[in-house]
Amino acid sequence: MASATGCGALVYSRAGHGGSEASRGPRPVRYLHEEALEVLPAVRDHFGLGDVVLFGHSDGASIAILYAGAGPESRHPRGSVRAIILEAPHVFVEPLCLESMTRISAEYATGRLRRRLSRHHGENTDSLFRSWIDVWLRPEFRTWNIEEALPAIESPVLVIQGEDDEYGTVKQVEAVVTGVRGPARSLLLPRCGHSPHRERAEEVLDAAGRFVREILDRAGQPS
Repeated sequence: MASATGCGALVYSRAGHGGSEASRGPRPVRYLHEEALEVLPAVRDHFGLGDVVLFGHSDGASIAILYAGAGPESRHPRGSVRAIILEAPHVFVEPLCLESMTRISAEYATGRLRRRLSRHHGENTDSLFRSWIDVWLRPEFRTWNIEEALPAIESPVLVIQGEDDEYGTVKQVEAVVTGVRGPARSLLLPRCGHSPHRERAEEVLDAAGRFVREILDRAGQPS
């Protein structure tokens, strides 16, 4: 993306992910709100980031929605959210998602999924997986919904989702596109699951790159 747009890129692993410190204790039901309203602003402050384009996948997409949709109090003194790219976002919980999580929770014990995840998360793998599954399968999480954040989003939005996403249907895309105040478009990819950036990398890069360049060109500013 950095090469395709000429923009700088900051990619970070949340606590408990990748090579970051392990997270402590179970995740609260509002863990995505905490990431959006406490952690992301702190990351932005730490690196002194001005205008930004947020690009989030799955949980990261939900975090981007919550951050951008927090209202006037979320306005950052260093700069604005110029645009948002949401890949496989969740704005509410669907039965399909819970069914898939229940299935992979059982499959995790077989080792194949654990081996795949461990390539990215190392020593954090077991605690990450269990804390993620635990919070999403809690009864109180079934009513989790962040659609109220959408109308406050005025930045241009691109939503990317695979038509065969095992964790969400096109209803998630429709909710975002119709719910935000600013201009929004979507890219639905056939024969693609929950990770378009891996399964259809060239198409995702092309669409996301063109989207960002259009935003910059429209503003008449360099990348």
